Amino acid sequence: MSESPKDKFEELFRMQQSLNERIGVHTTGMSEEDQTKWLLNYSRAMNQEMAELIDSVPWKWWAKYQKFDTQNAKVEVVDLFHFLISMAQVLGMSADDVFNAYVKKNEVNFKRQDSGYIVKDEADSRHI
Repeated sequence: MSESPKDKFEELFRMQQSLNERIGVHTTGMSEEDQTKWLLNYSRAMNQEMAELIDSVPWKWWAKYQKFDTQNAKVEVVDLFHFLISMAQVLGMSADDVFNAYVKKNEVNFKRQDSGYIVKDEADSRHI
């Protein structure tokens, strides 16, 4: 029997926690100071991974030699997941927490699209 998507998502969180602990980052029970430090560290790492993803795409309109490096782009997306999951864990979020918040935020985004997204209203996300 194959794993459900939810089980796979939980496994990603388990694997990331194991990797973080192996390199000495224990996200459980962090002080606010450590949370701040690691959220900044992971945000900076994600910025770098995003730059590497951008470099996989031929974005230099003036250069003729470029090609779309699809394989590298896929790897960079996975690298982004590593850091994003780590950030969620720093904030004390489990795979279930992220899944449930995603579902709620997705509903908000659909409602915003249905209304034409004519007003930015952060209050519509406060329940997440």
